[in-house]
Amino acid sequence: MCSPLLCCNFFYSCTHLLLVLQGQYLHPFLFQNLKYNTEEENPEFWRSQAQKTLQSVLDRKLNTNVAKNILFFLGDGMGIATYTAARILKGQLQNQSGEETVMTMDTFPNVGLVKTYSVDFQIPDSAATATAYLCGVKTNLNTIGVSAAARNGVCKSQKGNEVTSILKWAKDAGKSVGIVTTTRVQHATPAASYAHSASRTWYSDADMPAAAKRDGCTDIASQLLKNTDIDVIIGGGRKYMTPTGTKDPEYPRDLSSWGKRKDKRNLIEEWQSLKTGKVKSHYVWNKKDFDAVDPETTDYLMALFEPSDLRFEAERDPSMDPSIVETTEKAIRILQKNPNGFFLLVEGGRIDQAHHSGRASMALHETVAFDYAIAKGLELTKEHETLTVVMADHSHTVTLNGYPFRGQSILGKSPVWATDFLPYTTLMYGNGPGHKIINGTRPDIRNVDTKNKNYVQQSAVPTESATHSGEDVVVLARGPMAHLFQGVQEQNYIAHAMAYTACVGADLRHCQGQTESPVVHTTLDNNRAGGARGSAALLSVLLALTRLM
Repeated sequence: MCSPLLCCNFFYSCTHLLLVLQGQYLHPFLFQNLKYNTEEENPEFWRSQAQKTLQSVLDRKLNTNVAKNILFFLGDGMGIATYTAARILKGQLQNQSGEETVMTMDTFPNVGLVKTYSVDFQIPDSAATATAYLCGVKTNLNTIGVSAAARNGVCKSQKGNEVTSILKWAKDAGKSVGIVTTTRVQHATPAASYAHSASRTWYSDADMPAAAKRDGCTDIASQLLKNTDIDVIIGGGRKYMTPTGTKDPEYPRDLSSWGKRKDKRNLIEEWQSLKTGKVKSHYVWNKKDFDAVDPETTDYLMALFEPSDLRFEAERDPSMDPSIVETTEKAIRILQKNPNGFFLLVEGGRIDQAHHSGRASMALHETVAFDYAIAKGLELTKEHETLTVVMADHSHTVTLNGYPFRGQSILGKSPVWATDFLPYTTLMYGNGPGHKIINGTRPDIRNVDTKNKNYVQQSAVPTESATHSGEDVVVLARGPMAHLFQGVQEQNYIAHAMAYTACVGADLRHCQGQTESPVVHTTLDNNRAGGARGSAALLSVLLALTRLM
């Protein structure tokens, strides 16, 4: 027998669901938690709304300008479920029901879907995806800025297979370029804009195997200074830039925050030396110094606010670290002084990391902050000359499920309980650290605050870290040639579409007034594509499985 309360809740939940599914009359007390505008009961409300939307689409004119600037916002791990749930949370944080909230991303008129698989895996990681959408070439898991002919962790396979990114193409075309991230600047997404590495984990030379060093490969942090002259670098990652034993300025007693480099190089000082006497440059590591940087008199900025990744937005100390909105604004104000325009990559990188730990609340708050950064980007630029693209690199196994009432907290529990007579949250994961079965049953979360930022959602399968998901992700665009970002496309298409819009890279037809397809010569090495791929590919798979984030 169940307790009176449990039986009552179970009966209520089942009765409610049954009546909803059967379209029956519901007693008024069942609507006490519902939040919606009573106008929505009038069919004319929806007809009028649809007609206004229809007319706005009919009135839309194509912007075929050449893009002076490209603003590329990348939500790492921001799958469609995350996008939807964040929209609801954003509204609920504003005391709205949430479902009808309009995100900044929602205002983008051009929308498409992107296929995210890598050359060797059905479900990708952030290194392979970043290489695709930044360099225009799909590649293997865990590799950065190299083609699929390179093998994960095998330095020798990297040589001759390097591919460059749209950030470099833009710089070569005379534009200013920058990266802003909430992770370390050596992490997969920003790294693909400037580095070439057979392993995404070679952040500093201390992370590299002896064989890779012997074969001439260099770490990602050192390539940040060498490969492309980047005007603005904002994120975390101090410890990969300084020698072993260098105390961190913010956490001098934390050994894990000290410098890691074994080659004794101080890349921060080297970067400062490269700029001395030539341009106005600043290196900062705290918000006070960051706020003091005047964009009007600054040519170069390196801002590294943490030894590794930045703090989650919900845990950020606003007196020490600026928000992604503030870093985006500073970057744009510095870069937009260039009369030739700019390319800026802004990554909401910790959406992904929160999902990996099964903390949906943290992931959604990161996504909401990311959306505010997009709004700031639109505010500071002119749509007729700036192509703004928003995209995710891959999805996660998080889902929205159950039958929650309209306006119910997106971080709350479904009113419809499971067949084990226990409640479950609206947001859950297919796998992850939240899988807990005790004596054959799930935990009873009736008295658990599932809205807490540290709450770990339940998952179906136990894994130490929640994995990525393989479904398509959304791409949104507005500005010059934004209509190119429609339909269902391969992920590597994105780099070429952005480049075409701004006339950077190899395809300059747009600024030359041409539309005919250029002649492309493709060669295929049958030996490389076939038998030679065997043993090396197996080694790549084994190495890849050791790092899937």
